[in-house]
Amino acid sequence: MPEVLKAPLVVEFPFTRSLGPVQSAFLTGLRERVVLGVKTGDGRVLVPPVEYDPVTAEEIRDLVEVAPTGTVTTWAWNHEPRRGQPLGTPFAWVLVRLDGADTALLHALDTSGPDAVHTGMRVRVRWAEERSGAITDIACFEPYEGETAELSGHSGEFEDAIHGIVAHARLDYTYSPGRAQSAYIDALASRRTFGERCPSCRKVYVPPRGACPTCGVATSEQVEVGPGGTVTTFCIVNIKAKNLDIEVPYVYAHIALDGAGLALHGRIGGIPYDQVRMGLRVEPVWTEGARFPDHYRPNGEPDADYETYKELL
Repeated sequence: MPEVLKAPLVVEFPFTRSLGPVQSAFLTGLRERVVLGVKTGDGRVLVPPVEYDPVTAEEIRDLVEVAPTGTVTTWAWNHEPRRGQPLGTPFAWVLVRLDGADTALLHALDTSGPDAVHTGMRVRVRWAEERSGAITDIACFEPYEGETAELSGHSGEFEDAIHGIVAHARLDYTYSPGRAQSAYIDALASRRTFGERCPSCRKVYVPPRGACPTCGVATSEQVEVGPGGTVTTFCIVNIKAKNLDIEVPYVYAHIALDGAGLALHGRIGGIPYDQVRMGLRVEPVWTEGARFPDHYRPNGEPDADYETYKELL
């Protein structure tokens, strides 16, 4: 049995989103050291603010300032902070009901240890030295024994309000493809493509999954497929991906390799993007030292008849 592979994997992308008037005011306020909530029709003050009442679904726009001081309603100690978390030393995650608010805000509390945290303790905002209009403008909370902070009476209107943010999403984990896909990856290193046949429905899955998702039975019979295949469906990519050295526009397609029971995806090259079509016959193109095809290109064969691949769309 081949060795089961594993490798670290990072999924990361920047997510750009626009802000409505409520979130715009909230984040702009943080930049200016002002905490804003929103008042519902029955007088509750929600912090962080939302655009619709979670109870009545009524649209709410009535902004109101709350104090940067508050009370811990519940907490949990974080012994080992991870990359990107508010503090680099152990801290408490706390829900804080700011003075003047009826709901709690989640953030970090900088304190000496778990014995120094308790429900009901008084805290205040510690502002970041550099602020840009993000929740990280609140660096953290810190213990506080003074009076409720005075409010500035801010209306929630700003001349240079923030209207959009970029949120960086990242997921780090270790991926193990399992027995079936480990064998598939090893075969690709020798420029061969293998699937596994279901003993019941006889469909050949590429990449193999170790079990048939339709019949629910284990698969073990290896079947070599390709190298030729047929474009079943495709899309034209017009937006360049970060860190991907491929000029746009280009075509990404589903390709049914000969002998396979379903299509896999790959990039189409060697042909103008506007000449790619369903039924186009293609072959893999390998680069030196690569463990998988760089792209697929036309192999010169006549287009496949629609009836031969219609079940693989």
